[in-house]
Amino acid sequence: MRTKDSKFKKRVKQNIYKYHKYLAFFTIVPVLFWSLSGIMHPMMSNFFKPEIAKEYLENQKIDTTKINYTLQEVLVKNKIKSIKNFRIISFENQEYYQVKSSKNEILYFNTSNAISLKNGDNLYAEWLSRYFLNDSESKIKSNIVLTEFDNQYKYINRYLPVHKVTFDRNDDMEIYVETTSSKLATFNPKSRKAFIWCFDTFHNFSFLEKISNEYVRIILVSISLFIILCSAISGLVIYGLFWKQFKKINATTSELKTRKNHRKLGLLFSFFTLAFVWSGLFHIVKKWEPNMIPSLVYEPSFETKDIAFNLKKLDIDWNEEINFGLINFENKTYVRTAVKKLDKLDSKDAKDKPKPTYNVCYYSLNPSNKREDLDVKYAQFLVEKLNEEHHFIDKNLVTTSNQKEVAILNDFDKKEYGFVNKRLPVIKIAYNTPENNTFYMETNTSRIAAKVNNYDRAEGYTFALLHKFLYLEWAGKPIRDFVTVLTALSILVVSILGLLILRKK
Repeated sequence: MRTKDSKFKKRVKQNIYKYHKYLAFFTIVPVLFWSLSGIMHPMMSNFFKPEIAKEYLENQKIDTTKINYTLQEVLVKNKIKSIKNFRIISFENQEYYQVKSSKNEILYFNTSNAISLKNGDNLYAEWLSRYFLNDSESKIKSNIVLTEFDNQYKYINRYLPVHKVTFDRNDDMEIYVETTSSKLATFNPKSRKAFIWCFDTFHNFSFLEKISNEYVRIILVSISLFIILCSAISGLVIYGLFWKQFKKINATTSELKTRKNHRKLGLLFSFFTLAFVWSGLFHIVKKWEPNMIPSLVYEPSFETKDIAFNLKKLDIDWNEEINFGLINFENKTYVRTAVKKLDKLDSKDAKDKPKPTYNVCYYSLNPSNKREDLDVKYAQFLVEKLNEEHHFIDKNLVTTSNQKEVAILNDFDKKEYGFVNKRLPVIKIAYNTPENNTFYMETNTSRIAAKVNNYDRAEGYTFALLHKFLYLEWAGKPIRDFVTVLTALSILVVSILGLLILRKK
């Protein structure tokens, strides 16, 4: 019996070793690409991170002396019968009604004379870009509107549609701005564009999507990751469980030294290899689900005849920054106001920025100017409305009585709704459902900023912990990035040593 067990074990060992080499041969190229591009990411963010003069539009207070026409008067004068929304913006020492028409056009009307600003959205986008860049001299090469994400402007930036404004400078700077919120979406100088291309090509394998489609890319990347996972597990088995035999090898030649170093490093960093591969596989498989977030918005049209109000008569603190909007809720029309205030910080660190809070009020048009606190209630309505259209969960579960948590977020948290989501403020509504469905509602734009269930949490935490090493956040970003680079570099060395062994054979 012992002889049979010995032969069986020997055959198992030989087969695992053989398939380990075959698997490694087929995955060596993607492993090299992923390791090298993975090293680039933290190095870029620490040593080659581009900077911009301003990241936020500040001190945009409204001068009420320049508001001589109500919104309704402006629309009637310009023969506009319906709109989707409006707000007031300031630039070039003028105040404008920024109006989103029923045809999704962004129009600008001077509040003092009701005259339409020709090509207003392009002019405002260029003004914003110059403001963020603090560059009033460089020429603008192009200004185009993006309505979907591409290889340079990724979904991670969240905002759509955006203007992509390219400057004629040595760094070929591109500024992406969302004019309807006056926000900087992102900025790409020449260095960052090169990095994005490299990372997208060699880490995300975007070239597969270009020559086929997104689903082919997901399938091929998933297969590659699965093969790498099998290769890593087989290597761990033969060099771990059968270590007694392999450790007897006397490294007297360069080939044996290479083989021994490959085994030692492979074992030492096996956990990180499995962590990278498993989290990457989980992450790419989840992308099979279509991303609906950009389209989850409620935008009814408002008839001009129904929006009779005078902003100057509302009880608002005009000394603060104010955002306006129209809301259709429970068969009523409201003017929504969000007054922005900055909290004072106790920290003396100059890098710390004051945290904004928002005082949100709803003014009903009938009865006129009645002030109500409806933001949370409106967020609940949005969840119900968008759930009816897209069927996220059973509509019977999306009720006020079934809520287990409601919170107003004026800042990002480190759990589910992090900085990557971009949009603030939002209202978090968590429901008591089997999947613990949670929605983050941006009532300012009447959209779902994020939605999370148990599957999303599992993927998110797996990727954050095993791929991005966020469990080292306590040590600081530089330490976490250093460990990430060291780990990826070690896996790269293991792969190169394995490649040398295969080449010699």
